Amino acid sequence: MIDRLTPERRKVALAALPGWEDLSKRGEAPRDAIAKTFGFADFNAAFGFMARVALVAEKLDHHPEWTNVYKTVAVTLSTHEAGGVTERDVTLAAAMEKIAGGR
Repeated sequence: MIDRLTPERRKVALAALPGWEDLSKRGEAPRDAIAKTFGFADFNAAFGFMARVALVAEKLDHHPEWTNVYKTVAVTLSTHEAGGVTERDVTLAAAMEKIAGGR
């Protein structure tokens, strides 16, 4: 079983992931997940980002929930078998940041 992050570890992890939102803090529809919307120059750049992330996600055996509309990629990460955010999500989010160029 994979353990969810402690509140302290989540706070530290999110501080190192600029622009990522803690969805458990949302008032209208809280969820134990983290999310970010990435913006790119065009569709080709957005789709290229998704292709590179897909390779990493497959290696980690941890796949994001995401949508792509033109030059925007919206990502939500949560480890379903743990019922919330784990180190897997933090690792994948950090990889996404690196692939996106540290946005």
